[in-house]
Amino acid sequence: MDPDRIPSSFPAPSFRGNQREALDAIRDAFAAGNDAVLVRAPTGSGKSLLARAVAGSARAPEEADPAQATGAYYTTPQVSQLDDVAADDLLSDLNVIRGKGNYTCILPDETTTPVDRAPCARQSGYDCSIQHRCPYYADRAIASNRSIAAMTLAYFMQTAGSEVFGTRDVVVIDEAHGLAEWAEMYATVDLRPQTVPVWDDVGVPAVTDADDPLDRTARFAETLAGVCARAAEDLVASDELTPGEAARRDRLQDLRSELDWFVSDYRDPTSTTTWVVDQPDGEGTPITIKPLDPGRYLHHTVWDRGNKFALLSATILDKEAFCRGVGLDPSSVALVDVPHTFPLENRPLYDVTQGKMTYEHRDETLPNVARLLVRLLARHPEEKGIVHCHSYAIQERLAAQLAEFGVAPRIRTHDRENRDAALEEWKATDDPDCFLSVKMEEALDLCGDLARWQVLCKAPYLNTNDSRVARRLAEGQWAWYYRTALRTVIQAAGRVVRAPDDHGATYLADSSLLDLFDRARGDMPDWFAEAVDRLSRPTLPEFDPDAALAGTASTPGTRTGGGSSAGRESTSRSRSRSTGDTAPSDSADADHPLSDVWGE
Repeated sequence: MDPDRIPSSFPAPSFRGNQREALDAIRDAFAAGNDAVLVRAPTGSGKSLLARAVAGSARAPEEADPAQATGAYYTTPQVSQLDDVAADDLLSDLNVIRGKGNYTCILPDETTTPVDRAPCARQSGYDCSIQHRCPYYADRAIASNRSIAAMTLAYFMQTAGSEVFGTRDVVVIDEAHGLAEWAEMYATVDLRPQTVPVWDDVGVPAVTDADDPLDRTARFAETLAGVCARAAEDLVASDELTPGEAARRDRLQDLRSELDWFVSDYRDPTSTTTWVVDQPDGEGTPITIKPLDPGRYLHHTVWDRGNKFALLSATILDKEAFCRGVGLDPSSVALVDVPHTFPLENRPLYDVTQGKMTYEHRDETLPNVARLLVRLLARHPEEKGIVHCHSYAIQERLAAQLAEFGVAPRIRTHDRENRDAALEEWKATDDPDCFLSVKMEEALDLCGDLARWQVLCKAPYLNTNDSRVARRLAEGQWAWYYRTALRTVIQAAGRVVRAPDDHGATYLADSSLLDLFDRARGDMPDWFAEAVDRLSRPTLPEFDPDAALAGTASTPGTRTGGGSSAGRESTSRSRSRSTGDTAPSDSADADHPLSDVWGE
């Protein structure tokens, strides 16, 4: 790469805020010989534009010897972030490629068939006469031959070792703060009837009851991999498959690969990966095999894919801890801090805590949170808001309680199946509706009037019953536990304030959030610590469901002035110590914090 090209590769006609200073610092960090540069830039600072500028420094083909890598990758774990990039005219030279399942076949009678289930995937030796027009293969050809290829992190990892997408000179990873956790989830082997096509053909042992649960799991994985291989043989040899048979073949092959990877890594004496296994219900029931600290996995899927790396996020909170978690040598990594340019008064945090939302206190606290939401609806009669519910269980209970209060006409929800459609419908409406969301603390742009206020219902501590979390806490990694929760809070706080002239209020409903701020104070970026220091307790309207509906179609009358983001009065606050849930999680694995992140 040529670091001197970074500032001149900035795609916008002018710089905003600290962008020019940030690019100069990134240039200097690479010029100093660092292999990777972490760019800690607040939400709304234009990270995608910074990413494009770094990608522009990659070696060009005409500058390279035949064996040298050229060009750049742009990748992000967030599907919505990739959508934003694809829609941004300033980033039009980032050539986006998605997984086959996101494209449909263009053959007659196949126009509703995903490309991964099209005749070319179902019929042996199929020669598609119009493959050059296939939207997937066309996008893949363009992305593989242009200087910057853009893709999700999932697709990037899946193409490790491919001839089409080999090593490039520069790799830029946007929203990189959760890279270790995303890699852990991606490398997890989930064995259950829904994911194992041959589930009924194998006897599932009680692996966690064994003297050595991991060794027993590895032996079962070897057996299961063999069963998958034999089950796939006839499908692989078949000249023509139905879409369902093709899906079964692909799943068997993918599962075998996952199992072989686990067994190989587990039995490798040089591997630094620690594996844990969960089987809470014993013999014959699902097994989940999870890696900790997947540095070796990331080396294969990420670090071996480029010469230089730029990793951007608002919430890389601790450089040393981040590098340890992803397998980077901190001595060859630089951290560039981009200051916040948004006025503090435009992004206030408000203490409206109602008690603890931990599992054992939720029954007492949740009705108070619902009453709080009615008061906030009255405070913001003409403004849209979003509530970060943390789980579907909390969302459902809040929605039911708000319906009992009679304010359902201003409330919108979603489920796992319709989350994207429900979100877009809410964003498109001009009505001052409140959206009860789950796992939307990241990669959501609610600029301007899309949302002027938001509520954090619960401190987003990880579930301590998760074996990975329990293992780390048993080793005393409490700083990691608090830092992970703080990271989610900071990400959430950035959803409703997206530009220096934007404004939005963030209300904290769970008293455990105040405790979190105390415990993780040392990991806070200065700009967020300033907002925490300015926490105030606002004066809210009295509980009045009619006032919450004032001026809407549901209540006669005229709306009175919209809610303001400015604070009314400041009072002292008391803090109580609380940590995360230790009771069973609210929902199944589909409610995992990352379950909606991965996609092609």
